[in-house]
Amino acid sequence: MELRYLRLIKAIVEEGSITRAIDRLHLSQSALSYQLKEAELYLGTPLFFRRNKKLILTPAGQRMYEMAIGVLKEIDQTETEIRQLSNGEKGSIRISTECYTSYHWLPPVLKKFKSIFPNVEIKIVFEATHRPVEKLIAGELDLAITSNPELKEGLEYVPLFTDEMRAVVSPGHYWNNKEYVEAEDFKEVALIIHSLPMDTVSIHRHLLAPKGIQPRELIVLPLTEAGIEMVKADMGVLVMAQWAFEPYKTHAVNTVRVGKNGFYRQQYLAKMKDQEYPLYFESFISFLQEEIQLDVPR
Repeated sequence: MELRYLRLIKAIVEEGSITRAIDRLHLSQSALSYQLKEAELYLGTPLFFRRNKKLILTPAGQRMYEMAIGVLKEIDQTETEIRQLSNGEKGSIRISTECYTSYHWLPPVLKKFKSIFPNVEIKIVFEATHRPVEKLIAGELDLAITSNPELKEGLEYVPLFTDEMRAVVSPGHYWNNKEYVEAEDFKEVALIIHSLPMDTVSIHRHLLAPKGIQPRELIVLPLTEAGIEMVKADMGVLVMAQWAFEPYKTHAVNTVRVGKNGFYRQQYLAKMKDQEYPLYFESFISFLQEEIQLDVPR
C-alpha cells in the first residue's frame, strides 16, 4: 500500500468533497480519480460508495481511513524529527542519472528538498550522465539514477517509479495506422537516440538487442527538441517516456505504443550497500521516492 493512497483517502474524507481534496493534494481531477481507482484495484474492493456525486466510505474504506490517520501521523512526526536533526547537519549529495530527460523533473524536486534541508548541498554531476553506476562505484557519485540495475557486488537499488516508453512519429508516418509497433518494425526506420553507447539506450537494451534487431539507420541527437523537429519532418522516430513527451504534444507529432502490452522502464536509485550514509541521505531517498510519484506524470 503506497502512502499516496492513504493521503488520498484521508484528504477525501476530511475535506468532504473531491474539489477540496484536489486543492489539498495539488492534483487534477483526472489524476485523483486515477489514483483512487488504483487504490481500489490494489485492495480488490471499493473504498467509497458513489451516491449523488458524493463519496461515502465503505466498511473497507473506513478501516483504511482509520489506518491512514495513525500511519500518516507517525510518518509526519518522524519526518519532522528527521528534518530538525538534518537542519542542524551540513553535507552534500552528489547525484547523476543515465538519461538527460530525467533532468526535466530532477532539478525541481531537488530544489524542493533544499528548501526543507537548507544545509545539505545537492550536486548534479552532469559529466556522469549515461554512466552513473560506474561513477558511483568509482566514488565520484553518492547516488545514481538508472533503469539498468546491474548485478554488481556492493550495490543496492531502491525502486523509484515506472514509466511507459512510446514511439514518437510524424502525423503522416505509417506507424500511426498501427495499434502498436513491435521490435521487427524498427528494422524499417531511422531511430533517433540521445547518445552512445547503445547499451545506455533503453529500447535497444531491452527490446531490440535481445532479438538481434538493428534499425535501418541510427541518428545520434542529444537535444530532445531537435529530435522532435526531426520526427516532425518525418526523418526518423524517437522513443521516449510518455511523461517526457507531454511538453511536445503541440508540436504536430504523435505517439504509438511499443509492444502489445506497452514497453515500460523501471527507474531505480542506486547506492553502495555497505556504506554508512549520514542521516540526511536516508531522508533524501525517502523524499525522492514520494515526491517523484507526485511530480512525474504517468
